[in-house]
Amino acid sequence: MFRAKKSIYGTAMIIRHNMYLRSKPKAITILAIFWSIVCLHPASSMPIVDAIRIGDYKNKTRFVMEINKRVRFNVFTLGRPYRIVIKLPKIKWKIKSSNLKKSRRIIGYRFGLYKPENSRFVIDLVRPVRISKVFHLSPSGNRKHRIILDLSDTSPADFFKNIKREIPKRINKNISQKNFKVKKKILEKQTPLIVLDPGHGGIDSGARGRRGTLEKKVVLALAYELKKQLVYNNKYRVLLTRTRDVFVRLRERIAIAHRAGADLFISLHADSIGKKHVRGGSVYTLSERASDREAEALARRENKSDIIAGVDLNEQSNTVAKILIDLRQRLTKNNSVMFAKLLGKQLNKKILMLRRNHRFAGFAVLKAPEIPSVLIEMGYLSNTHDEKLIRSPRHRKKIAKAITIAIDKYFTIRKSMRRP
Repeated sequence: MFRAKKSIYGTAMIIRHNMYLRSKPKAITILAIFWSIVCLHPASSMPIVDAIRIGDYKNKTRFVMEINKRVRFNVFTLGRPYRIVIKLPKIKWKIKSSNLKKSRRIIGYRFGLYKPENSRFVIDLVRPVRISKVFHLSPSGNRKHRIILDLSDTSPADFFKNIKREIPKRINKNISQKNFKVKKKILEKQTPLIVLDPGHGGIDSGARGRRGTLEKKVVLALAYELKKQLVYNNKYRVLLTRTRDVFVRLRERIAIAHRAGADLFISLHADSIGKKHVRGGSVYTLSERASDREAEALARRENKSDIIAGVDLNEQSNTVAKILIDLRQRLTKNNSVMFAKLLGKQLNKKILMLRRNHRFAGFAVLKAPEIPSVLIEMGYLSNTHDEKLIRSPRHRKKIAKAITIAIDKYFTIRKSMRRP
């Protein structure tokens, strides 16, 4: 049965088709961009995707995903840039990310964990398309279950007319730590709260080293080491924006810190650029104008996180909107800069840093208006020597130690400034 819904964010109609696929292969013509296709399967081991095939024909491109069992999945499109998103249950991936040079309609694809129990497969498109058919084929011969999409050309107007917008859910107050309780924020009378933000995660892997090191993994490892050092003497409370390999939206990272009443926000990253000889750490604070072209390019890459994960950038919850950027908060910016300078000095004693290691750029994740915020790049995964160090637990321990010392000095200065 088809059901039409009206989005609260616009007048575009969403047509949804629910059904249970039978054993016989059957092509299903769909009249809009959003489907929910249900395949019954028993509760057992995690589904495995082990093959992706893409074929170009005169009037269409066929996309095929091979999976070892039937699963429930949704398909929808997103614009700016043009994308197709396949929502799946938690998947084990036995394929590699790919950039396609010869396909007429598909540039490339990526995949990964989006939420604890859900995965996403995002297809990047050359131009607007219409999903003319979507169907399932049961196993036959050496072929496993197959999810098939047929894509044909369409106009930008028709693409955006039928685009599906997801309604954002209310941010969970206990998103990372169930028993974390927020108390009244009085610096002199309570233990300061540090929010650590391991960049990327899930479907968004971040930078990739020459030896295959993934940024999302090493920054999470650094976050845990830093948390361990910060809570050792009960001087600080620590909250992570993510505690495992899941995707967290940029706006949601800000919201977590804001709702918890954070005293300091530290986003952890590892960079990658085309110049393989460049190496060293750096510290960034927020600015409308970037300090240099490299800083500007880095901010653009980091701010694409939501696009990579297949998020509709047109949506924005009222809760998050209220806490977004307010660059007129001079005190917050000044405290961020003060902390960044302390960080640069301490990190320079422990690891190799760039010559100008304090830089400025418009990072979306640093835009909490009342929370001093910095972004730390612990080195370049594109440099083989830096990559080797970043992979080392001993090296990450050095970085964490330097950050801890800088935090101690920062709060000592803040307390002295508050005394009558």
